[in-house]
Amino acid sequence: MKNTSYSKNQQAAQVIAQAYDSPPLAYVHSFGCQQNVNDGEKIKGILVDLGYGLCDTPEHADLILFNTCAVREHAEQRVFGNVGALKAYKKANPKLIIGVCGCMTQQETVVEKLKMSYPFVDLVIGVDGMDRLPQLLADRLMGGKRVMEKPVEPATVMEGVPIRRDSSFRAWLPIMYGCDNFCTYCIVPYVRGRERSRTPAAILEEFTQLVEQGYKEITLLGQNVNSYGKGLEEPMDFADLLNLLCQVPGDYQIRFMTSHPKDASHKLIDTMAAQPHICKHFHLPVQSGSDRILKEMNRHYDLAHYLELVDYAREKIPGVTFSSDIIVGFPGETEEDFQATLDLVEKVEYMQLFTFIYSKRTGTKAASMPDPYTHKDKTERMARLLALQDKIASRQVASLVGQTQRVLLEGHGRFEGLLNGRLDNNLVVEIPGRPEWIGRYARVKFTGSRATILTGELEELL
Repeated sequence: MKNTSYSKNQQAAQVIAQAYDSPPLAYVHSFGCQQNVNDGEKIKGILVDLGYGLCDTPEHADLILFNTCAVREHAEQRVFGNVGALKAYKKANPKLIIGVCGCMTQQETVVEKLKMSYPFVDLVIGVDGMDRLPQLLADRLMGGKRVMEKPVEPATVMEGVPIRRDSSFRAWLPIMYGCDNFCTYCIVPYVRGRERSRTPAAILEEFTQLVEQGYKEITLLGQNVNSYGKGLEEPMDFADLLNLLCQVPGDYQIRFMTSHPKDASHKLIDTMAAQPHICKHFHLPVQSGSDRILKEMNRHYDLAHYLELVDYAREKIPGVTFSSDIIVGFPGETEEDFQATLDLVEKVEYMQLFTFIYSKRTGTKAASMPDPYTHKDKTERMARLLALQDKIASRQVASLVGQTQRVLLEGHGRFEGLLNGRLDNNLVVEIPGRPEWIGRYARVKFTGSRATILTGELEELL
């Protein structure tokens, strides 16, 4: 365990201050998952600690830093496109520092491409490079060479990192890092490293601070939260951790992701049922409805196990809803395999699905598997899956009309004068409201639905 102090690096801060006539501005953009978003918040915290201000666009920035995602090929190509567009900013402002970090930079091929094809990029560091960022920035401002760090496997948990959160009422709280599952399609274990759990004490301290600061929704993060506890000196599993956090007094709700079915337990479901602070919504990624494909994916469960978990949760948690991830077009997926996925979706009746066409990731086992189906075949299957899910979700959303529930008002709606609120089950409702209501709980009556979105009216601010 690495307990790193991120108190202000005075020497680096002085160098940065002397390099500019006025306080410099930083633009930080995070691509990908919630874990990346949280990493980006920590990067912002470090930069503010060094004297940087933050800006929302790159046009006037003195430092541009992209925090990248490697889960799908499209995400990588998007990053390369965005990095290429920064060349003009560098030409207009030679003192501009451009950096790339995150999961993409944990791949040697990406580092080499950035080094050779993007000479205007100053810094390339991996997912564990936050502690070196202050000194690297100072060195570059003093005329130092470009930094192109070779990827190393992250092996530590760093505590004490300053953070500048993007929201004042919703927070991401990592409880562990990395993954040991090595699903055949997934690059995450190779770029995020093996599983490392934060100590319960460190998590409880951060969680308590968030509640005391008035955060209403706290989402616990991990590549597989259900395997929390590996490497701890004192035994504690994820359900134990949830029970510990729920002892903190306050008005808040807890969500968590991602939950791997192979490690989901009856104990976890019983904890969700017993603790009123935990949202009664279960994100349980299945990826495929075919046992054959699940085996090829190295998922370590079958449909019988998955459906037993769903049935047990429905028995123990009244009104529980489910969401899931599904990959369409995994190498060798037949029409029969895909039909099994459609059958599963109809059986479970997910409230939400996050769907993806298989993306080949170099270095994973699935990348070398034979794949006779075309992208057109996979796109057609995706359209069928989405049509089925829209029908199911629309029916479920419409069934809620007439009910009144507590929601968290979280942002502006489609038009001026409308706000979006999120239910316990993760659905969104749109109501007329004022901007100052954002961040508060409210009791809302659902008056109608529009596809998978509820519409409603305020009954009471809480």
